[in-house]
Amino acid sequence: QVQLVESGGGLVQAGGSLRLSCAASGRTFSTYAMGWFRQAPGKEREFVAVVMQNGNTYYTDSVKGRFTVSRDNAKNTVYLQMNGLKPEDTAVYYCAARSGISIRAFQDGADMDYWGKGTLVTVSS
Repeated sequence: QVQLVESGGGLVQAGGSLRLSCAASGRTFSTYAMGWFRQAPGKEREFVAVVMQNGNTYYTDSVKGRFTVSRDNAKNTVYLQMNGLKPEDTAVYYCAARSGISIRAFQDGADMDYWGKGTLVTVSS
């Protein structure tokens, strides 16, 4: 069993930065693709970024060049560095883990093995 705990959310002005962290319990962290989704008020949850088991990263188009996802397997932690934040980035951000190597499946949010409870990011204009 793996538990995911997000931290680092908060209120920031447009143009500012935040770094989200997701700490995972368990000893098999390195075997999971790890990533982030977000859900804005009144909208469906959407894929943000993923770092695969081999270190490859993928992003949704709206955050490319602004967000960076990374992982530290020694610390069982995945990060999301968010720069140049915009009001439209306001959402609850969820950490997720999925075994397997399908990028599309991860991006679709299909058959995720574990989800965190989320951390709120609010970007003021």
